[in-house]
Amino acid sequence: MINLRVLAASAAVLSLTLSFASKAAANGEVNVYTYRETKLIQPLFDAFSKDTGIKVNVVSASSGLEQRMKAEGANSPADVLLTVDIGRIDEAVQAGVTQPIKSEVVDKVVPAQYRDPDGYWAGISMRARVIYASKDRVKQDKITYEELADPKWKGKICIRSGQHIYNNALFAAYTAKHGEAKAEEWLRGVKANLAQKPSGGDREAARDVAAGKCDIGIGNTYYWALMMNNDPEKKPWAEATRVILPTFEGGGTHVNLSGVLLAKHAPNKANGIKLIEWLVSEQAQQMYADQNYEYPVRSGVPIDSTIAGYGKLAPDPLPIAKIAANRKAAASLVDKVGFDN
Repeated sequence: MINLRVLAASAAVLSLTLSFASKAAANGEVNVYTYRETKLIQPLFDAFSKDTGIKVNVVSASSGLEQRMKAEGANSPADVLLTVDIGRIDEAVQAGVTQPIKSEVVDKVVPAQYRDPDGYWAGISMRARVIYASKDRVKQDKITYEELADPKWKGKICIRSGQHIYNNALFAAYTAKHGEAKAEEWLRGVKANLAQKPSGGDREAARDVAAGKCDIGIGNTYYWALMMNNDPEKKPWAEATRVILPTFEGGGTHVNLSGVLLAKHAPNKANGIKLIEWLVSEQAQQMYADQNYEYPVRSGVPIDSTIAGYGKLAPDPLPIAKIAANRKAAASLVDKVGFDN
C-alpha cells in the first residue's frame, strides 16, 4: 500500500516525454530519470544522440524519483538518474536504487573529490554558494562563511530556508569542518543577523537586497548569471548586487554538484554508462558551462564569461562525500536553533 501511495504521489509531479512500456532493454536507447528541468538538459541529450545514435527517453520530476525507482524495483526501466545537490544524490544512494559506476573514463576525468569513494555517484558540474552583496552598502570585497555570524551583519542577511538542500549542504560543510558544537554556535549567530524570516529562493534573496531589505543575500552562482543574462524582469536584482566568492577560514568556497547515478536494475546498462561518460566529455562540459552557467568538473574547459567575472573560484577541498555524511546533523542543528522560526 505504501508503494502504491508513493507511486501515485510521484505521478502527480512527473512529466513524461515517453511512456516506458516495459523494462526490456531496447537497442539504441537509454532511459533517464531526472530532477533537472528538461529545457536545461534536452540540448545535452540531443547532442549525445547525434554523436552516438542512442535515443534518450526522459522522465523529469520535481520530487519522488528515488521512491518511484524503489517501488518499481527490478522492473524499473530507469538506466540513469540525473540530479542536483549532494543531498538528493545521497538520498538516492541511501534508497538503494543505484549501483556503482565502473568506468575508467569517469575515474580519469572527474576529480576524486567529486566522486563517491564507492563509485555510486559522480559529479558532472559544480555550483558555488556565494554572497549577493549590495553594490551600494557593502564595501568589502572578501568575506568568510564564519564571518556571517559576526554581529556587524545584524539585521542585514537574507536567506532561504535553512532546511533547503542548498543551505543544508553549506551547513553540513561547516559542521564537517568545525564540529557540531561550533556549527550550532555559528548558526545561532547567523540567525541573529537575519533581516527577516528565511523565505523564498535564491533569486528572492537578490530581490530583497535590491529593495534594501538586507545588505547581503545567500545564493548559488548560476542564479545570478541567469538573472543577469536570461531574465529581463529580474535583471535589475542582479544589477543592484555583485557576487562575492566567500571562503571558509583556511579553506575555499563551498561548492555543490549536479550528479549522475547508474540505476540498480538498468536494463540498458551499457548505454547508461556511455551517456554518463559522454556527460563528462569536453563537449558536454562546455555545454554545461555555456548554457547553465555552471562550473565544469573536467579540467581545462573554459567557464562562461559572467561566471568568470565573479573572480577565480577556489573550491573548498572538503570531499563532497563528507558533506553528505553531515547532512542529518546539519538539519538537526537548524531545528535546534530555530533557524527558520
